[in-house]
Amino acid sequence: MQVRRCLTFATGLVECLCFAGAVFGWASLVFVLKTEGYFSSLCVNTTGVNGTLVLDCSGQDEQFSLVFTIASFINNFLTLPNGFLYDHFGTTVARLLAILVYTIGTLLVAFSSSALAFLLFPALSFVAAGGILLLITNMQVGNLFGSHRSTIITLYNGAFDSSSALFLVVKLLHESGVSLRASFLFLSFCGIIHLFRTFFLLPKMFIPYPLPDPYTYGVSCGKLTKSSRRAVANGNAEEVVAFNTEKPVEKVKTFRECAMSRFFVCHLLWLSVMQLRHYLFIGTLNPMLQRLAGGESSLVSQYINAFAITQLCGVLCAPWNGLIMDRHKGKPRAPGESEQEVDLRASVLSLFLTSLQCVLFSICAATPYLPLQYLTFILQVLNRSFLYGGNAAFISLAFPPCHFGKVYGLVMALSAVFSILQYPCFALVKGALGGDPFYINVGLTLLSLVAFIHPLSVYLHCRSLASQRAKNKATS
Repeated sequence: MQVRRCLTFATGLVECLCFAGAVFGWASLVFVLKTEGYFSSLCVNTTGVNGTLVLDCSGQDEQFSLVFTIASFINNFLTLPNGFLYDHFGTTVARLLAILVYTIGTLLVAFSSSALAFLLFPALSFVAAGGILLLITNMQVGNLFGSHRSTIITLYNGAFDSSSALFLVVKLLHESGVSLRASFLFLSFCGIIHLFRTFFLLPKMFIPYPLPDPYTYGVSCGKLTKSSRRAVANGNAEEVVAFNTEKPVEKVKTFRECAMSRFFVCHLLWLSVMQLRHYLFIGTLNPMLQRLAGGESSLVSQYINAFAITQLCGVLCAPWNGLIMDRHKGKPRAPGESEQEVDLRASVLSLFLTSLQCVLFSICAATPYLPLQYLTFILQVLNRSFLYGGNAAFISLAFPPCHFGKVYGLVMALSAVFSILQYPCFALVKGALGGDPFYINVGLTLLSLVAFIHPLSVYLHCRSLASQRAKNKATS
């Protein structure tokens, strides 16, 4: 059984690392698409400052930015119905839908062309929607490893971020002579691997937390234990639930109560402002580098490759956030202190560091100095890994497990609505600001300071609980 759990963990990590977040490698794919002539009809000849003819491709850049804006919006907004689907129908149904949608997206890219460039709009949206659903169904694997639960959740989210390097591989293969169609047909064929994991290495419904003993999942040819037969008799032939009639049943918050709580609102604000900063950076990276490099194509390609390579480090950065959140595991709790209270107190440092990283990343991104962008790439991948890993881990410990899919989906969906602001920001830079994003970057840097409200709110909540506990102890 331990071998199966390790195999589930390892294959899930590979799945998230190689497929789930591919859409965020958009900057690398854009370079290939421009080479293939996608939206090239929108490039026009204009007169430069010295009277020479200059090819203006701002219309082409705007279309590529719109493709990414829609895909990133779909990536987050559809997480809400995906969360309801996952909570109601379980892992198998959710993953079958994810594999279908992801495969359709890769096939659309494979059969697109410069004449059918409009296919990029549904294609990238399908890849994004399928990828995030693969991530949602994989995060429950953390439940198999109790004391390292947050570490594994953040590790999977880091792998999700690192999978943006997939499009760098596509770019390098394209430069080596492998066609765009061949690369995406191979990605479509990989759906068979996802199907194998779905039926053999994941549960039909969910992996519970805390994990009952014994517990089995996937296709098992062994004999059922007495407790397993008892579970079968209760209509669940796969997931064994421990019954303890002596332990009082705690009242679980309703989904409405979760959505109306202060934690939810502050967490939504925390995620939204930082996510907008990242989305605008990724969506405008190509034209920004072209501007700083003076239009030198080889130099832009060098920086795009550097950015994509740093994305691979996401899977290395994310576990540090999980270790920060899991550092209290195994330590004795204070009298009367709940496990959730300890978890929340441990999350304060994680939330604060994530907010600080975003401010530093935004300052570097706002500085119009090309060599500094190497540091920007490092801070971006570090902050992005902490952001999404911390997002999932905080939701898993602050809200009831039975609402994880719905709460996670609602947070991502509402943050997606906020992220639509990236397109008017891009239009403002291209229009009124004459292509100079300096003032937009300064505004976003100031906006990212709002993220500090969330760790402060959680800290005050934990201090209030500790104060109340001390008062009750003194009274007794």
